[in-house]
Amino acid sequence: MVPTTRLGRTGLTVSVAGIGCGGHSRVGQGQGKSADYSISVIHQALDEGVNIIDTAAAYRTEEIVGRAIAGRRDQVVISTKVNINAPGAKARGSDFISPAQFTAGVEEGLKRLGTDYVDILHLHGVEPHQYEPCRDQLVPALHRLRDAGKIRFLGLTERFLFDTGHIALAQALKDGCWDVVMAGYNMINPSARRRVLEAALENDVGVLVMYAVRRALSNQTALKDMVTHLIGEGVIEADKLDPDDPLGFLTDDPEVAGLVDAAYRFCRHAPGDPVVLSGTGSLEHLRENLASLGRGPLPQACLARLEDIFGGVDQVSGN
Repeated sequence: MVPTTRLGRTGLTVSVAGIGCGGHSRVGQGQGKSADYSISVIHQALDEGVNIIDTAAAYRTEEIVGRAIAGRRDQVVISTKVNINAPGAKARGSDFISPAQFTAGVEEGLKRLGTDYVDILHLHGVEPHQYEPCRDQLVPALHRLRDAGKIRFLGLTERFLFDTGHIALAQALKDGCWDVVMAGYNMINPSARRRVLEAALENDVGVLVMYAVRRALSNQTALKDMVTHLIGEGVIEADKLDPDDPLGFLTDDPEVAGLVDAAYRFCRHAPGDPVVLSGTGSLEHLRENLASLGRGPLPQACLARLEDIFGGVDQVSGN
């Protein structure tokens, strides 16, 4: 069974592995799988001991999650999100939805999920310049939804592709109004350890980790290109790694089953034992990912070398 952790001040006991229903896979929808197949992936995860599922209106998987948890709602912690950007906004992050539109979006999500409430409701993909107006306009709406029993806890997710240094979450963790945050964190950009995870632990805020495995950690060409870029920018030193096999020191270690295994274990054993979201579209990959998240920390020598090479990186997401 999958190990569990306490999700900050929510007091929820959740599996350290969560099923992420977005990303490239969207529990199989991204590969053209049937809804029934995606439901079978979620059922397998629940049977293995996973009890937290993350979805969002933007992922178009809420209905699948709702069908998958029918009859098992009391066994599952649901994390979902509503987009903060107004429909048809001409520039990214230039116009926000109103509190009334936000509340309507939550109600629509509840219908798709087939439930009366969600455990964690996030503002989805908040960028640094959006944070204060979103907090001021939408937190009162979140409080009303909580008081009405529609949501249990308040969450906030960063837009990691455009905020690789976690400026929005660093500010949010000072405010005290968020119960859970979602942060991008991986071996190539571990900056969330200092800027998010440690602050969240200090403030007893639960953390969901996304981007544990992205393209650069599952595609050798993408990894080499990203490392070449970082070397060219003077962010990492070329003599500390093999440019043709930048993370070969991990796969050469007999205690590491591969880059994906290393990536999940790196995030799993971060400060505060965060929940690591695993995006998958197949039963085979689900089992492999859960096995990695059930293993111990990476060898200390591997961790030390990762810190030496990538410890100062905050410019890329790994995508």
